[in-house]
Amino acid sequence: MNFTTKTPIKKYNHPITYDSKIMLLGSCFATNIGDKFQYFKFQATTNPFGIIFNPVSLAKLIERSAQKEYYTEKDIFFHNDLWQTHCIITLGTSWVYRNIETNEIVANCHKVPQKQFIKELLSPEIIVQSIESILFSISVINPNCKSIFTISPVRHLKDGFTENTLSKAHLIAALHNIISNNPSHTNYFPAYEIVMDELRDYRFYAEDLLHPNQTAIDYIWIQFFENYFSESEFGLMNEICEIQRGLKHRPFNPNSESHQKFLAELKTKMTTIEKKLPFVSFEN
Repeated sequence: MNFTTKTPIKKYNHPITYDSKIMLLGSCFATNIGDKFQYFKFQATTNPFGIIFNPVSLAKLIERSAQKEYYTEKDIFFHNDLWQTHCIITLGTSWVYRNIETNEIVANCHKVPQKQFIKELLSPEIIVQSIESILFSISVINPNCKSIFTISPVRHLKDGFTENTLSKAHLIAALHNIISNNPSHTNYFPAYEIVMDELRDYRFYAEDLLHPNQTAIDYIWIQFFENYFSESEFGLMNEICEIQRGLKHRPFNPNSESHQKFLAELKTKMTTIEKKLPFVSFEN
């Protein structure tokens, strides 16, 4: 008997391999998935600008990087960007804050008093424009880059229950508009739908009851790599996973002969992987 509604996921037409260069941008959920890429030693960079929730701010940062408009002392953030073959973008909310003095939408209020901002909901049309800007900026840097979009399953209930639903709906409407018009370079991974439909139980949430817990993140990751990664890499991923578990092992007797043998075998496995993948290092 099946006790859950399975979210259908189509196999990705441009599977990720260990040769792929990957950039993950967006909300804190992008960081969760980025940690998985790091664990399995893929060539991935996650949120060099920091966590960004809304598409307008993300579009501004990407456009600035594409135009090499570097940050100066007058700016808040100091980050460099890196673009390669796959870009995974996770959007979190349609709600934004506009600075009253500058009339600019901000990425982070930095605990400045809320009276200095106007809160507003981005329309699907504005979100479409922002995503189009993102895709154009990416194409300027790398016309062959494939963009995978997803919507964060994190609920922003500080905005309100109905307001959070409306926010996600605007993101979904805008994203599917874009993807239907750019099927060769864009793709949608249903992380939001997996949590809402398959994992619709609070046992899959963290203590705040807003963020997916590690069990949910692990489940979403499995759905992602099974459909978006080349199956030829599954063996390497499994070998790296065994090494990572070995590195976390804490022996009862570090000086025992059996543990020294274990360390020697682990070192051999690491050396083998590092020869196969020269960019990989287990030193840290």
